[in-house]
Amino acid sequence: MQLTEQRIEQQLFVRKADATSVVVVDRAFATSLLLSATEAVTEFAPRTVDQLDEAAIEKILALKPEVVLLGTGARAVFPSQAVLGAFLKRGIGLETMDNAAVARTFNVLIGEGRKAVAVFLLPG
Repeated sequence: MQLTEQRIEQQLFVRKADATSVVVVDRAFATSLLLSATEAVTEFAPRTVDQLDEAAIEKILALKPEVVLLGTGARAVFPSQAVLGAFLKRGIGLETMDNAAVARTFNVLIGEGRKAVAVFLLPG
């Protein structure tokens, strides 16, 4: 059996992610960002899960995800019930994990054609 990679040219993917940085295709980021299959939003203020507020949630929702992958650094830190509820009431899944796990999961979901948004909270 022969396996071949098929990737849409305009599709973004994460090459590397850790607690302090994310590399998307060939561009490194050291500040928090939102990532969809076609767009990287670098104007995203929260650096920690405690800083997620209504304005941050609205920026995430503007990308029209069906699932949100919340990367909280070196380890998973769960958001408040208010944040969880904001996504739940809209029928949008929210998964919390460390940044490296978000990168792997995002790449798989985007490869399957899913409308995933990765949120990378970075200290920079």
